[in-house]
Amino acid sequence: MRVLLVEDDQMIGAALSQALRDAAYAVDWVREGTIALESARSQEYGVVLLDLGLPGKDGMQVLRALRARRNPVPILIVTARDAVEERISGLDGGADDYIVKPFEMAELLARMRAVIRRKGGAGGPLLSNGSLALNPATREITRDGVTTRLSAREFALLEALLIRPGAILSRGELEDRLYGWGEEVESNAVEFLIHALRKKLGRDAIKNIRGVGWMVSREA
Repeated sequence: MRVLLVEDDQMIGAALSQALRDAAYAVDWVREGTIALESARSQEYGVVLLDLGLPGKDGMQVLRALRARRNPVPILIVTARDAVEERISGLDGGADDYIVKPFEMAELLARMRAVIRRKGGAGGPLLSNGSLALNPATREITRDGVTTRLSAREFALLEALLIRPGAILSRGELEDRLYGWGEEVESNAVEFLIHALRKKLGRDAIKNIRGVGWMVSREA
């Protein structure tokens, strides 16, 4: 899952970026509202973490502009502004959730998972195609009653496939969900991760459509 982090504070931004990468997210970190809008125009994101106190265009302007463009990306406001009026304004302006600094990282991650689930139309905590059941909170995958823990990158790749069972994702699309700006794309990383996942889950868990990409089946 690729995240757009919009945060102008250097220390907070660096800490959040690292924590998000540790949680298996690819992160693009920007510090200005105008750049955030340009980024959201050129790149598809799974979620936006949006501070309000930004130089140039502030967070509320960014929020309104994204919704005016009919961009449906989940937006979670992350700010020190704790007044009830500010929260109401943010939520009524199109934000999906609102969390006040300081916060526990575990809570932010849980709120992110919740808004991502809602966008995908899933109410439950698991991503499943009927055969595989992935728990984003624990990075565990269950198949035929056997539960296995995944590495961060294994989880990120399988999550991308399970969000849209039956959809074929190309190498570029999968790399897009594994790496943020400035991160070196490792040679054959997608093939290596798929090989590792097949060893854990069975060769038929992930199907290769030759010359196109990879998918997990849509099952009953």
